[in-house]
Amino acid sequence: MKDNPFTSNDLMEITSRPPILFVRGKGSWLVDHEDRRYLDFVQGWAVNCLGHSPELITDVLAEQSRRLLTPSPAFYNQPSLDLARLIVKHSCFHRVFFANSGAEANEGAIKLARKWGELHKNGAYEIITFENSFHGRTLATMSASGKPQFERLFEPKVKGFPKARINDLGSVERLITDQTTAVMLEPVQGEAGVVPARDSFLKELRELTRQKNILLIVDEIQTGMGRTGKLWGYEHAGIKPDIMTLGKMLGGGVPLAALAATQSKSCFEHGDQGGTFNGNPLMTAVGSAVIKTVVSPGFLENVDALGRYMMQGLTDLSKRRSLGRVRGRGLLLALDLGQDIAVKVVERALDAGLILNAPRPNMIRFMPALNVTLDEIDQMLNLFEKVLTGQ
Repeated sequence: MKDNPFTSNDLMEITSRPPILFVRGKGSWLVDHEDRRYLDFVQGWAVNCLGHSPELITDVLAEQSRRLLTPSPAFYNQPSLDLARLIVKHSCFHRVFFANSGAEANEGAIKLARKWGELHKNGAYEIITFENSFHGRTLATMSASGKPQFERLFEPKVKGFPKARINDLGSVERLITDQTTAVMLEPVQGEAGVVPARDSFLKELRELTRQKNILLIVDEIQTGMGRTGKLWGYEHAGIKPDIMTLGKMLGGGVPLAALAATQSKSCFEHGDQGGTFNGNPLMTAVGSAVIKTVVSPGFLENVDALGRYMMQGLTDLSKRRSLGRVRGRGLLLALDLGQDIAVKVVERALDAGLILNAPRPNMIRFMPALNVTLDEIDQMLNLFEKVLTGQ
């Protein structure tokens, strides 16, 4: 056995970490300090859309790092222009602002919606969000989130985020006042246990927001970049939102996020928004390589097929073991275990060399790389069933 690396108290305690030190990864696999391999169906919480350390990304990082790291966001750089054009080309939006994390992108969306309310709705500032939603860990995005664990943290919260219920249009309508500037939601609530907004609900919500002259913001940080089988989660409903936020998979493993908006809603003035590293060429060069891969012929169709295969496999497993339903879209799925044992299941799975996630006490979430193979899905299903049966 190698030397124990867990002897330092230098890291701040913010979570309970197992005594594992990951030292390298490739594709769907991670390797720890004892050369043990793990099949990863979390991928950094739906971050590594092309798996761990793909050559596509490592090559771009090496090449761009020799050219230019960051000239400051006060100047143009070619990679940020290229990535902005790709997002605009493949979406319904016209303007893009780059950030470093999904929370920062959502913070920007909140600011943009409030700025629009100030200019066009007599100072309206409230943004209706949803129970059990998750939008980040800045103070404003925690306030916008409907995560129960956040309710008493870091009080007082930022005001102006009344909570509706997902898939309940009436709950949204009842919260709309002359102070409402926007509605913000995830097409699939990931931290809630993978709860999709129904296509019919999204269509009705888009129509309601148009009628009431308020903005519709989609938080696509977990669902964007192909995770659901389409490039953007909102496309399933055939709607056109006003604002979209991206993160996680946009960088394929590096810190990169984006705020996108239509032309008429892009109302920031000089000095309203910024950030030291925002839009730096090192990260945006990677983003361009990632999005070009995801929109390449056949890629999204394959994600959809893989998602259907994994859903069927989980559904069959659930029937054999008398568990609950499988829900989600594409390669963002969750299985209801029927009892509050998810944390222990995740721990046992880790011991068996399988990395899973428990967003709720009774739910297991699956977020593999978008280029996961059928064989790796079969291996996951086999390992997972063995964990469930105590083998």
